[in-house]
Amino acid sequence: MQRKKIFVSFDFDHDSDLKMLLVGQAKHPDTPFDIWDSSVKEHMTGDWEKKVRDKIRNVDIVCVLCGTQTHTAAGVGIELEIAKDLRKEYFLLAGYKDKACTKPTSATAADKMYNWTWDNLKTLIHGGR
Repeated sequence: MQRKKIFVSFDFDHDSDLKMLLVGQAKHPDTPFDIWDSSVKEHMTGDWEKKVRDKIRNVDIVCVLCGTQTHTAAGVGIELEIAKDLRKEYFLLAGYKDKACTKPTSATAADKMYNWTWDNLKTLIHGGR
């Protein structure tokens, strides 16, 4: 299978550890994806939404890592809106199996949150939803 380029959207203030775990998983020998870009914390000069739009435009799929505070992360909500505007495939991944994870505000009621397992991740990357 062809490797997919993914953009990882996550709550930088609360879930940076989740992103680092996903980066580690991307190094797995049979990984079906490359992390192409992700949410940023640093101040972006100018129109940051345009810059994020350009980043998302260059990927195949968007992975939204959901933690316990994702519903309060405005940037994650905007990144998901941008992905939808660009008609990019996306999925919501529960970052914690033992905590209540929340969806970004721009997610719909129909957007399912998937458990983070290696098998699920490989399936989701290739459109299995």
